[in-house]
Amino acid sequence: MTGTRLHAPEPGWAIDADVVVVGSGVAGLTAALRCTAAGLRTVVVTKALLDDGSTRWAQGGIAAALGEGDTPEQHLDDTLVAGAGLCDERAVRTLVTEGPDAVRRLIETGAHFDTTSEGEIALTREGGHHRRRIAHAGGDATGAEISRALVEAIRDRGVHTVEHALVLDLLTDAAGRTAGVTLHVMDEGQHDGVGAVHAPAVVLATGGMGQIFSATTNPPVSTGDGVALALRAGAEVSDLEFVQFHPTVLFLGAGAEGQQPLVSEAVRGEGAHLVDADGVRFMLGQHELAELAPRDVVAKAITRRMREQDAEHMYLDARHFGAEMWERRFPTILAACRAHGIDPVTEPIPVAPAAHYASGGVRTDLYGRTTVPGLYACGEVACTGVHGANRLASNSLLEGLVFAERIAEDVVANGPHREGTPVPSAPPRVMPVLKPGLRPDLQRIMSANAGVLRSGESLRRAAAALEELSVDAVMDHLGRSSEPCTEAWEAANLLEVAGALVTAALAREETRGCHWREDRPERDDAAWRRHLIVSRDSHGLFAAHPTAGADFPSVTAEVSKEPQS
Repeated sequence: MTGTRLHAPEPGWAIDADVVVVGSGVAGLTAALRCTAAGLRTVVVTKALLDDGSTRWAQGGIAAALGEGDTPEQHLDDTLVAGAGLCDERAVRTLVTEGPDAVRRLIETGAHFDTTSEGEIALTREGGHHRRRIAHAGGDATGAEISRALVEAIRDRGVHTVEHALVLDLLTDAAGRTAGVTLHVMDEGQHDGVGAVHAPAVVLATGGMGQIFSATTNPPVSTGDGVALALRAGAEVSDLEFVQFHPTVLFLGAGAEGQQPLVSEAVRGEGAHLVDADGVRFMLGQHELAELAPRDVVAKAITRRMREQDAEHMYLDARHFGAEMWERRFPTILAACRAHGIDPVTEPIPVAPAAHYASGGVRTDLYGRTTVPGLYACGEVACTGVHGANRLASNSLLEGLVFAERIAEDVVANGPHREGTPVPSAPPRVMPVLKPGLRPDLQRIMSANAGVLRSGESLRRAAAALEELSVDAVMDHLGRSSEPCTEAWEAANLLEVAGALVTAALAREETRGCHWREDRPERDDAAWRRHLIVSRDSHGLFAAHPTAGADFPSVTAEVSKEPQS
């Protein structure tokens, strides 16, 4: 291990593999399938059940230039616009050119997308897209179908899986290369029992960090575990300040906490209107695409209107769809709304922004390689440079597919690279045990001070409150007064990620994409058309370092080259 590690017992058991994939969404399972197909001993570690990650909750679909008249170049243009000047064009070009074939391979794996009467893939539009290029399944259950197909394929191929397992820290060998992970299998054995998977390649596909906010579309397992692990291991993370708040999340009351029901952007893509309490379409005149503007534009417009009218929410009006269209095209959303006493067929849906997607994460190159040799990242946990300052709708599932395939290509090309038994190269600093009940207090701090609306003052309040929380939450300055447990480890991860995010948001003194600084309301390309890389300094404090420009530099001289054939 290097850097910092969680306070935990030494592993009491171990599994040997060629590659361990942490996470079971579209990115993780795709990487696992490709590595398995190439003959590598692959282990998938996932925090809940195989199909319990964020992928299954994706409603809208997967974006790719599959329709007549559409091209990767047009998809690239829309992505670059949405990314507000911070997309790495090389990464975006990789995504949009390799995306269509990656979707076709997903179909070959067993995923069934909705089709037209002519048998072609049915395509819709979402915010920021100038063409219909969103493939969907089950109307609004795209993620569930993709998850079903990939999980079925994983089981059919007999891939070794470890469910209900919380990944803890990265293992390294004597040369400092990745050598596996430590993990805790929840509800089995000791309360604090720890094991390990020894492997020369580790693929982080752990999803997002939405649980650092009170209201989010992310499932409860999204506690930033992968980003926290990477930070402790000394890997670079980037763009954490760019957290996308989905504009249209079902409003369940001002005090609602935890995972909130999403109202897919595809509803607006099919013609729903955003209105205030008086029925006024306030997006008209705000952007050429009105309700289909990029998500940061819509979220900001909704928030502004709420502030102007002292309202807790706005409305999404799709009554003109009629019952038949609601039941055929959006059955999942219809059921969720009705479960909460709202019938979209006869009344507008109350909506408000909520934390949805982390555009930043563990910094990678075009083959998913991080700055730690042997450690890869893909999906929401990664920062490939594709999303820039704001993710274009439905690009996330595609990113998971494309870069997971590239990671598998690189792992297979390099082959298992072992330097011996995992041994600490230097005594790592051990993080003290934190109180398991930290999560609600941390979420309130982040939602109040680092949410859709931010300022230097609010972010400094957040930083001070997090520091106070970390001091109060330490059970003992040596971490000895209570045994470690799942809740305490998750609390440590949440605090780690929240601190890094606030550091980046405070450093970026401008408004760009989904980072909205009220005290710095303008975009400043001269000073800030670059990325912020966050790491801990020699004193254990977070620091943000700007890159030279909008394109990422190579991760390291060793891992910036193409895979060998």
